[in-house]
Amino acid sequence: MSNGTAPPRHHVVMLDTGALPDGATLRRPRLDCDWRTYDDTAPGEIVERAREATILLVSKVALSAATLAQLPKLRMVAVAATGTDHVDLRACAARGILVSNVRGYATHAVPEHTFALMLALQRNIGAYAQAVARGRWSEATQFCFVDYPIRDLAGSTLGLIGRGELGGAVAALAGAFGMKVLHAGRKGVAALEDAASGEGRTPFAEVLARSDIISLHCPLTPETQGLIGRAEFALMARRPLLINTARGGLIDEAALIEAVESGRISGVGLDVASAEPMPAHHPLMAIAGRPNVIITPHVAWASREAIQALADGVIANVEAFMAGQPRNLVAPA
Repeated sequence: MSNGTAPPRHHVVMLDTGALPDGATLRRPRLDCDWRTYDDTAPGEIVERAREATILLVSKVALSAATLAQLPKLRMVAVAATGTDHVDLRACAARGILVSNVRGYATHAVPEHTFALMLALQRNIGAYAQAVARGRWSEATQFCFVDYPIRDLAGSTLGLIGRGELGGAVAALAGAFGMKVLHAGRKGVAALEDAASGEGRTPFAEVLARSDIISLHCPLTPETQGLIGRAEFALMARRPLLINTARGGLIDEAALIEAVESGRISGVGLDVASAEPMPAHHPLMAIAGRPNVIITPHVAWASREAIQALADGVIANVEAFMAGQPRNLVAPA
């Protein structure tokens, strides 16, 4: 610095390294700092552990306005994820706390998992595998048995809700499979033009009505909470598959259960739920055993490559902030 004063020494705390699966290496920032990590942190432990922190790293630990008010030294929250709905962004902004997230680390992992769910449901992979394990093939009188319907992805219509990096990557894969892609406009808006690319979007309700498969790739915000509910399921004229690898809160889960049980939709593939980890009494457990329902435990992002990219990305965000060049900042909606 021009006045000869040394820059402040940052106190960096990571509250939940345990959220990063085994095999990931979370390195210490290269710039000089105090560095402390915790495998997991309960809500009542946050303030004590983060009291001296100027930079706080979290994966899924929730930071409320009340908690942030007790951390006067905090200047940055580095989220080890893309979603930031567990951090009170408005409270951070009011206190001058910058928030960053990690982007682009799962642009292969999440789209591939999305298509794994689509293919498994469209071709009834689970039902056939279970039938073979029960001895059904041994009992068959022909070389194969076709007890469950099988549908091709080619020629089907995919409705994408959310057109960020992940939605774009899913669209690219859909093209390779020969699918027609509809990009949904915002709910309640009759028409929306993508100013950046010039490509038009299809009205939200029309996407629901015309799609054979619907896949969600949007963030969870107050605007998108319960985005798909009873009214939306009623519009799904083609009994589509519904895929959600984004956030559980995007779907009204009670309405989803009704849609599955009534046959309003052909099936559902979920990698997320409203409560995670999903408790044993969670309502979705009532349909989890159905052959047209696949629920995976929020692992769409968790390829080995993506996990390490995430760990590297959150530390890179910290280093950029410490160097006076913050990046990947997230503002309140």
